[in-house]
Amino acid sequence: MAREFQRGHKAKISDLTPGTDLYVGVQISGPGLTFDISCFGLDANEQLSDDRYFIFFNQPKSPEESIQLLGTQAGDTESFRVTLDRIPANVHKLSFTATIDGAGQMSQVGPGYIRIVAGGEEVVRYAFTGSEFTTERAVMLGDFYLKDVWRFAAVGQGFDGGLDALLKNFGGEVAEEAPAAPQQQAAAPSFAPPPQATAPAPSFGAPAAPQASQVPQPAPSFGAPAAQAPTPQQQMHAAPTIAAPMAPMGGTVPPPAPAPAPYGQPGQPPQQPQFGQVPGQPVPAAPYGQQAPAPYGQQPPGMPQGVPQGVPQAAGAGLQAALQPYKETATGQRWTPQNQQLMRVDLTMGGTPVLARQGSMVMYQGKVDFSYKGAGFAGRIVGNATGQEMQLMRCTGRGQVFLAEDGSHLHAIELQGDGICVSAESVLAFDESLQHEVRRIEGHGIPGGALFTMQFQGTGTVIVKTHGVPVVLPVTPTTFADCNAIVAWSSASQVIISSQVRLRRNAYPGHSGETVNLQFRGAPGNFIVVQPYEV
Repeated sequence: MAREFQRGHKAKISDLTPGTDLYVGVQISGPGLTFDISCFGLDANEQLSDDRYFIFFNQPKSPEESIQLLGTQAGDTESFRVTLDRIPANVHKLSFTATIDGAGQMSQVGPGYIRIVAGGEEVVRYAFTGSEFTTERAVMLGDFYLKDVWRFAAVGQGFDGGLDALLKNFGGEVAEEAPAAPQQQAAAPSFAPPPQATAPAPSFGAPAAPQASQVPQPAPSFGAPAAQAPTPQQQMHAAPTIAAPMAPMGGTVPPPAPAPAPYGQPGQPPQQPQFGQVPGQPVPAAPYGQQAPAPYGQQPPGMPQGVPQGVPQAAGAGLQAALQPYKETATGQRWTPQNQQLMRVDLTMGGTPVLARQGSMVMYQGKVDFSYKGAGFAGRIVGNATGQEMQLMRCTGRGQVFLAEDGSHLHAIELQGDGICVSAESVLAFDESLQHEVRRIEGHGIPGGALFTMQFQGTGTVIVKTHGVPVVLPVTPTTFADCNAIVAWSSASQVIISSQVRLRRNAYPGHSGETVNLQFRGAPGNFIVVQPYEV
């Protein structure tokens, strides 16, 4: 049975199906509307990895054919074949989008969906309606994204502008259309069954006849869903859009510059993905001051407003060039770091409120309500007794809230049924869907009486504060950490208080200052997070 996703839901592909050769179907329609349905292959900075990975009606497949456009079939307006184990390493995300070709807006569409089919069986479906949108002319439906393993996210985020604006948002460029006779779309490529089949299927998508003697395979082979009853043919691609290579007009293509480091960080390899890493986090443009000079206040000719990062631009200066590195970052995710010290949460995604530390909001956009979140009488008693009391506010509505506190470094930790322990003092915000409780550390003698911590479990995201850039270490039988520098650890780890105080040492004046530590034990896969600062 297929899993029904809501906007913001995520899951590992391996939890949905063991297969990696997948069928992706999109169904969208509206009275008098035609649609362009596309797939963007994006790099780690959420920019178009290569113009050959913009898969649409004029470019139906990627170079190695890991992404293929199949056309209308099985009741779907458009369909794709995605072979995850053939996608090149420089592609970190596949974003499936639908844009209106011509006049209209997304609020006019009827019920639609994006679904994943493996071996002819539907495994997940995200359904949407026009009531979820307003004047947008494009919508990002769903993403395959790489975060240690391939995962799927139901996005459902509207986007102002059509296919041209969406392409520019992902770092591409659209050329002027030349008058030419419209080309007829090529037929969808036929598909041969896997080698283990005894006879070829009559046509693509037809399920093969069951064989009693065939041994079941661990992963389903690729197959489209069975054809449904005939539906009214959708009009598509009335006015094809031509995508041009990302190069400046009338000049030579400049050599690609190395990817800049995020603002405020030197170039360095990324941290381990378990902690503080948001999939597909975009990297800001080059720091201010690295562009070639131009007459003060003069806009470079031919440069459009709001050019996305990663597009070659004419050298220039002025107000827009100065502010470009600090523009808002939007990735289509619920939680998006704007820089190391500022986090944005989109309340329109996920459908659950956010609990944040009181006074941590620095600005918001849209219609957002803030209310006091009390812990109750028993919660206040426990919080005061353990030092794990959190003064929280509840953020609800439809809009984006920007959170920060005292310039601390912020890290988004996404939990998917697992748990993490972190002190209440180091928590900035978290999804209300997460369960949290005070957990006692067995032992005694911790300075300051910090015998307790907060444990978060469930599905959602918790934002953790650190002083400086933390380090993530695996738990081994000999892992010790200063109790004043530890930030968080996996909830499955066993924590023991270790004291190095000896009777003979007490006979001498003074000591090393490192008399009490925390020892961590656990199976492989457990970790601790330590900051370069002692509270």
